[in-house]
Amino acid sequence: MKIINLEILDKLSIEAQFSPRLRKNLNYHEELSDTLQRLLNAMEPGTYIRPHKHENPDKREMFIVLRGKLAVVTYNNDGSIQNHIILDPKEGKFGVEIPARVWHSIIVLESNSVLFEVKDGPYEALTDKNFAQWAPPEDDARCDKFNESVLRSIGLFK
Repeated sequence: MKIINLEILDKLSIEAQFSPRLRKNLNYHEELSDTLQRLLNAMEPGTYIRPHKHENPDKREMFIVLRGKLAVVTYNNDGSIQNHIILDPKEGKFGVEIPARVWHSIIVLESNSVLFEVKDGPYEALTDKNFAQWAPPEDDARCDKFNESVLRSIGLFK
């Protein structure tokens, strides 16, 4: 039996706070070759998840918030915002599924946020994500400004 409890969420959140990328995951799948990838992902404000899509091979991805508050944003091919949802269990907004071939990103709005993620597998680093060319790469000085502009566009940043 594989358990998800408060002790695990707390441990992951602490590890995320001290991680250079401000996130930490815990896999529940046995191997990267599993056809169903399941993991916890603890994330802190300031982490940057570059917009990407899962295509060739096509993969669906589901996010269920266990605690915290996060914006999940989808984009059109030109980088304009298509849709968004604020996942917040206090507001009764628990999850979202992103279809294959849809540009998306996550922006963390509250410390100690943890998602349970489910995605089609297998995981292969070279083909898992297609990154958007219209968004800065991770570790680029423009990442914070990009996230701020997205949050401004959806009415969450002044």
